[in-house]
Amino acid sequence: MAAPIDYANLSTPPACVADFCLIPIGTPTASVSNEVAAVQRLMKASGLSYSMHSAGTTVEGSWDEVMKLIGQAHTLVHQNGVLRVQTDIRAGTRTDKKQHFSEKVTKVESILAADTK
Repeated sequence: MAAPIDYANLSTPPACVADFCLIPIGTPTASVSNEVAAVQRLMKASGLSYSMHSAGTTVEGSWDEVMKLIGQAHTLVHQNGVLRVQTDIRAGTRTDKKQHFSEKVTKVESILAADTK
């Protein structure tokens, strides 16, 4: 029989990549560019590796660092006057090797480049 799992002391993954889309609700206009800019300043100040794209941000670090940063993004947007914030998060972890999120893109691009040869 397997040893019982100590759920209270189960650790979080040492590394993760998360893609998140923070959605401020109830802004005065349809534009959320000021809120996005505020979050990007936070990303830069965090020291974590990140990349903004048209539908959100990809960020990489330990599970705890990444989830804390996303929570801080909520707090920042709330502090800027937005009453409601929703966030969609897609997070991935792997234990077999370390891989920066940009390496995933580079790998697919190299496969596609071979199509033209």
